[in-house]
Amino acid sequence: MTDTLATRTEPKAGRGTWRLSWRGLRLITELELKQRVRSTKWKWALATFGAIVGVVTLLLSGAMSTLFGVGSDGGSGDTNDVLFGVVVFFVLGLGLLVSPTLSATSINGDSKEGTLAPLQATALSSIDIVIGKLIGAWVASLAFLVVALPFIIFSYFLSNAPAFAMLTTVIVLAIELLVVCAIGLGWSAITARTPASAVLTYVTVACLTVISLILFGLTYPLITQQTTVRVYSSETYDPNTGYATNCEFSEQTMSVARTDHTWWLLAMNPFVIVADAAPSNDDAATTQRDYYGNQTMLGSIKYGVRTLRLGPAKVENWCYQSDDQALLPEEIARQEQLSNLSPIWPYGLAFHALLAGGALWLAVRRVDVPHGKLATGTRVA
Repeated sequence: MTDTLATRTEPKAGRGTWRLSWRGLRLITELELKQRVRSTKWKWALATFGAIVGVVTLLLSGAMSTLFGVGSDGGSGDTNDVLFGVVVFFVLGLGLLVSPTLSATSINGDSKEGTLAPLQATALSSIDIVIGKLIGAWVASLAFLVVALPFIIFSYFLSNAPAFAMLTTVIVLAIELLVVCAIGLGWSAITARTPASAVLTYVTVACLTVISLILFGLTYPLITQQTTVRVYSSETYDPNTGYATNCEFSEQTMSVARTDHTWWLLAMNPFVIVADAAPSNDDAATTQRDYYGNQTMLGSIKYGVRTLRLGPAKVENWCYQSDDQALLPEEIARQEQLSNLSPIWPYGLAFHALLAGGALWLAVRRVDVPHGKLATGTRVA
């Protein structure tokens, strides 16, 4: 293999750590993909992934149709909209579990097997090796996404999701898989042991998904404070209809959480990013009390997080006088403010880009030769 690499890359002086070449990039990517294609486990992994997604999609579709009936309300929009959201999140969750295995052992694994040193001895730059391995791992992860794509399309066409919702969702899913592959590659370059790099990559993914939600919940008591809120309510009700009568404004002191200070903890969550990036139904009628009832599952999550970003409302409407009751002017203004609020997903993707960029920078520095001090037990050739 060394002779082939030397012939194809034509070694020459002054290769440079950060000199990215198309020829070197293509070579490393081809090597990574050929190694995976020749593996029987790779084919079984794809088949298993597709089977799991397919079975879950069909079981969910059947269960929702049986429990709620097609086209009925499933608690968060149409049941088929819920199906689309659940399938998208399920594919994302499985992708976040699979992607670390594709890159978290790429560099230290090659170093352990003695196949990294021959690459470093050629005219390939460090960034050629790192980016080539990243592309190879990302393409492999996209293969899993392609396998799951028919089921995403199936659930999308059953739903009331807006146009381009599926396309946008799939693009963001692919970007998130790229980020996880980059993080895994960084840990693979930093640690000498493959189990350690795999565990650290999963810990990082857990921090972005589960730990971020836990931290948001733990900070809730810290951001809760007593404040005066205008409340529109009544103490009398019509015995025949159950609706309130003689509603009036009053000022009450209550505990409110300033979630506008901690919403960024949710912005870094991949699931929130996918939901926020997907187009949604923005029709907010002035007589519609439940703004989220007009949304798909992904849209409800989007506007739920954006509501947390707005912080507590200054006016609370506790008066229900009829099913088609018009909203208060303050409620209409808040819905308009919510609709005009800037998207959250650019903040999340920017943070993920910083993580991925930092991981790749560390990987390039670690792959560069001469390297300096090596970890104990690290194989050089």
